Amino acid sequence: MSSPAAPAIPPLTSAERRAAIGLAGIVALRTLGLFLIMPVFAIYAGELAGATPLGIGLAIGVYGLTQALLQIPFGVLSDRIGRKPMIYLGLALFTLGSLLAALADDIVLVIIGRAIQGSGAIAAVVMALTADLTRETVRVRAMAGIGVSVGLSFAISLVLAPTLAHWVGLSGLFWLTAAFAIAGMLILALVVPDPKRSVVHRDVEPVPGQLWDVLREPDLLRLDLSAFLLHMVMTSLFLVLPLALVASGLAPARHWQVYLPVVLVALSTMVPFILFAERPGRAKQVLVGAVATLGLTLTGLFVWHTTLFALAAWLVVLFTLFHLLEATLPSLVAKRVPAGVKGTAMGAYTMFQFSGVFTGGLAGGWLYQAHGQGGVLLACAVAALLWLAIVVPLRDTSATNADVRGAGACADEGATG
Repeated sequence: MSSPAAPAIPPLTSAERRAAIGLAGIVALRTLGLFLIMPVFAIYAGELAGATPLGIGLAIGVYGLTQALLQIPFGVLSDRIGRKPMIYLGLALFTLGSLLAALADDIVLVIIGRAIQGSGAIAAVVMALTADLTRETVRVRAMAGIGVSVGLSFAISLVLAPTLAHWVGLSGLFWLTAAFAIAGMLILALVVPDPKRSVVHRDVEPVPGQLWDVLREPDLLRLDLSAFLLHMVMTSLFLVLPLALVASGLAPARHWQVYLPVVLVALSTMVPFILFAERPGRAKQVLVGAVATLGLTLTGLFVWHTTLFALAAWLVVLFTLFHLLEATLPSLVAKRVPAGVKGTAMGAYTMFQFSGVFTGGLAGGWLYQAHGQGGVLLACAVAALLWLAIVVPLRDTSATNADVRGAGACADEGATG
């Protein structure tokens, strides 16, 4: 007797496809604009009056502070006044911050501009609008497309930024970023459909009343701290790595010749590890192994970072680990909570993530100013050791799924208009 056929996966409707592609494009353009300066800012920021390592670090990471503080308020306001108006507001703030940074001739104005860029915290609103515009049966695919667009934007920024900065300078990069935001508004107006109604989707939106229930669960907090430390380390490294490449003899305009093969190798290398992590009981092994390898890699980078070959080798490992952890950590969070709390759990995770960006820029800049490149690299290695101590006690998914209660009991979606 033949086994019953698996249920067919429904295709996206035309409207759902437009929504998924349009919203992924908006997120990709915004992400590309934020990341575009990271591989080059430490090199070119010397053109700005008053630039110090601390100021440069703050300019790189300050967008994380405003984004962490405002992402949940943006989501709550979108429930009340609409998704699209809040996305327009976020993109307008992003444009304003980009223009201020483009016109700046001193580091303070760039810092203010970057803070304004981050204040347009539309990530949660985009996810909520995606949920409004898609059926539950296809929603995961639409949101996966948005996640992929973020990862690709980071990779593309590494490859494009060195050449673009050589052609147009820092100011030109910020003008380009403003153009990205305006293009995002056009996509929102012309491509993304209007939702028939907006409801609170507790599986994708953070609910402020649930936040304490999420933060007091030990294993979720371990994963949130993992996001914090990962982004703290990576942001700090962008104060060091571009200058180390220059010191190794590679002209800034040619840095793409390192970043392109490094990114291609990293993206292909991480895939088997992601597939392995999806097997039952293997996710923690991959996480602990990745963090331990990161610590060893950062130690190696601290000891040996003066030649181009050494830097390229370490970068392959670093970016493989970064992309691997970026893919597996959110999955680990999502598997540990019921659907009614998932939006809040992911919102808390994102808050820690962007707080790490800010802390990495601030602490990395201070360390560079006080102790040079070696101080930053050593501190990153120590942070990885601390991180390892945090994740080793992590329990299996099955042991934690039932621990987040209270707020999760109210999983029904409430209409807001």
